[in-house]
Amino acid sequence: MALGTFPVTALRSSASLLEAVRLHWREYFMEAVEVAALMLCICFAGTLFYGRDSPLAILGLSWVTRSSLMGAIVAAATFLIMLSPFGRRSGAHINPALTIAYFSVRRIHHWDAISYVLSQFVGGIAGVYVASLFLGRSLSDFPVLYVVTLPGRNGIVFAFVAELVTSFVLMAVVLISSNHRMLARFSPIFVALVTVLYYVFSPTIAGYSVNPARSFSSAVFARLWQGIWIYCVAPVLGMVAAAGLYTKVAGLGRIYCVKVFHDLHSPCPFDCHFRELDKSTQQ
Repeated sequence: MALGTFPVTALRSSASLLEAVRLHWREYFMEAVEVAALMLCICFAGTLFYGRDSPLAILGLSWVTRSSLMGAIVAAATFLIMLSPFGRRSGAHINPALTIAYFSVRRIHHWDAISYVLSQFVGGIAGVYVASLFLGRSLSDFPVLYVVTLPGRNGIVFAFVAELVTSFVLMAVVLISSNHRMLARFSPIFVALVTVLYYVFSPTIAGYSVNPARSFSSAVFARLWQGIWIYCVAPVLGMVAAAGLYTKVAGLGRIYCVKVFHDLHSPCPFDCHFRELDKSTQQ
């Protein structure tokens, strides 16, 4: 059955959790699958470019080259997830910090926000688990270590500030591009480009996280919790700050929908005003 044949409506402000699950369980499931797919890609790419037994190890690729190639693969996966039928319908948040940021400016129902966040964490753990079944010790051994995110040699302060700034920038890119009449169709491209840059300039194998579910999922299997609070707190603060600043400058009404990519052809489960963007003359 085609996705579009299911009736999808936005939740009323007084909706209960049961109503939310009944109406939007498909979107919650899709969000989990999307994050699982992302984590699968990160694990396979990390093993390919950094694993000691990788067939690429004999090439002696430089750190910048490996980071760039991994960033390109993760960016491509993110791009494809956004454009997939699942991503088009759920909105492809694939990041609890982004969902919380939209909730902080009252653009997503609280039950949807809670369910999206839970789905993202579950999906992330499932993705790493499936990757471990295929990759085994290549994924678990040093230096890959389930592509866990750690503060690294630059210390906790640098890691926190870096996560805060990169998360702020990513959220700003999403908000500006997805709510601009001329740029909305290109929002997946902008997100992918930012992803590549974050890997190129990252001082660690795992890149900048900007995603609590991504960091938590790797930490569960690596059993390395050093600095995990950074990768849970900083992305949320950065994205919430970006959303707050955007609404103060542009106005809450300029967030037409909480989908990262909106194509008008896929069902939308949110309080959506995206069609107004087509009629907007503001640039």
